[in-house]
Amino acid sequence: MADKSRNKSNRTRSLRPLTRLFPYVLRYRGLVTGAVAALILAAGATLALPLAVRRMIDHGFSGADPSFINSYFTMLLIIAALLALASAMRYYFVITIGERVVSDLRRDVFSHVTTLSPAFFDSNQSGEIVSRLSADTTQIKSAVGATASMALRNSILCLGAVAMMIVTSPELSGLVLIAIPIIVFPLVGFGRSVRGRSREAQDTLADATAYASEAIGASRTLQAFNGEPVANRRYGEAVESAFSAARAAVRARALLTGFAIMMIFGSVVAILWFGAHNVLVGNMSAGTLGQFLLYSILAASSLGTLSEVWGEISQAAGAAERLTELIDEVPAIAPPANPKPLPEPPIGSVTFDDVRFSYPARPEEPILNGLSFTVNPGETVAIVGPSGAGKSTLFSLISRFYDPEGGTVSLDGINVRDADPSALRHRLASVPQDVAIFATSVRDNIAFGRPDASEGEITEAAKAALADPFIVRMENGYDTKVGERGITLSGGQRQRIAIARAVLKDAPVLLLDEATSALDAESETLVQKALTGLMKGRTTLVIAHRLATVKKADRILVMDHGRIVEEGTHSSLVKNGGIYARLARLQFHYDEFQETEAAQ
Repeated sequence: MADKSRNKSNRTRSLRPLTRLFPYVLRYRGLVTGAVAALILAAGATLALPLAVRRMIDHGFSGADPSFINSYFTMLLIIAALLALASAMRYYFVITIGERVVSDLRRDVFSHVTTLSPAFFDSNQSGEIVSRLSADTTQIKSAVGATASMALRNSILCLGAVAMMIVTSPELSGLVLIAIPIIVFPLVGFGRSVRGRSREAQDTLADATAYASEAIGASRTLQAFNGEPVANRRYGEAVESAFSAARAAVRARALLTGFAIMMIFGSVVAILWFGAHNVLVGNMSAGTLGQFLLYSILAASSLGTLSEVWGEISQAAGAAERLTELIDEVPAIAPPANPKPLPEPPIGSVTFDDVRFSYPARPEEPILNGLSFTVNPGETVAIVGPSGAGKSTLFSLISRFYDPEGGTVSLDGINVRDADPSALRHRLASVPQDVAIFATSVRDNIAFGRPDASEGEITEAAKAALADPFIVRMENGYDTKVGERGITLSGGQRQRIAIARAVLKDAPVLLLDEATSALDAESETLVQKALTGLMKGRTTLVIAHRLATVKKADRILVMDHGRIVEEGTHSSLVKNGGIYARLARLQFHYDEFQETEAAQ
């Protein structure tokens, strides 16, 4: 998936991707057995109708016994009732299978996607992934349910009708068998074209969905910059591309269907012409010709339906291929085969030893160059430096979102590569600048890291984060829905909910990434007070551009170009006259200027 050009050049031209759905279908053997039994019963009832029609024509209309006609029409009603019952059962079983399989598939794909490392999301749009979870699985639901049952039903009917045609008239059946290859082989060729074009249509639709998701998520920025015309134009172009690709797929399916119907029913007309001549010369009874004609119509209509179904299955194969690409994506960060246990109780030490790193999306740009430092248990270490120095990258490596290209990152003396990522992240709590708030209740957002937390624990965490006062003033208190990405909350409120989440997690190592940089003075004061309480008794790493937030740190590390260039306390670093002193001089003089302007 990460390499779309590779995917476009190596697209599957078969139905093989659909075989990946078999394990999902076989989980529900009872439903499958019921569906197959109903299909066979419906096909058998349908195939019995021409036999009754032949008997009616050859014997019922030539005699004067109305009881014979009555008995045959009664039998036809019984067959019709069986056909109706079997069809209803078939519909129930196959649609249930389709819904159940797609539900399982969506759950498994989503579960797998959540395990993929950030490197995957660096090169893939979230909107495209969502499109695969929604549009592609809907396509597969149709194939696994109604389309698959139609394919199986019409395959049974076609084979049964051909067999009965042979029994009824071997001579006419020979003509049919000659016509079958002429019909089938072009259908296969058309099917390949449909599969390729359907895959392209799904890809372009995913691109349009990805852009729509991005634009809607940034609707306020979009409107603030009067970007609606640009967004509408770009989305319109994406939708038109999706339409063009879909129209190409529809055109291929239309040609496939038209060719199939022309060839199939043209063959029926030719065979009927031969049969009519046989009736005229006395080689065949009218009832036998009628029976053969009905069977040939059944076979022809079944083949025609199969040609349409083949197109739908080909489309589903394209969708399944896109989904299997997601399922087959191997997480760049995987637990070791034999993870080393982290020491108990937690120590809270963090060590970087000669670490070198570049982001996978930009391998030519080194971010860290031989970085080494140690954070002692319970110590508060601030990390400062100009933008692009690699500060936030440290937190990604500690959390093992990425692996370094060289050197080691250790937590409590254990190389993070050797630990179970889940156990590692259990010991880390973070409060980022861009807080992730979910479109659910305040309570659920606070308890995100500990969903089993009690009501009292959630409330205490909120109080510790100074979030309880504004939460209880909300209409529904802790049950208040906060909207997508917490849109109904202020920046300070979102930060305090994030702090409450970290308090509730109660991890020994705390990572604070620009947690107050985007707040006003009042909100910053409240958040800083909450952070001070959170940092007590924990190893804390603080990233901040605002130097006022790191002055009380035990130690300050100054980064530049992926290295530690200065180390010390605020006062000692100011005296050294290096990068930190320059940043402090610029920032504190600017703050003094602001205070003077405010006083005037």
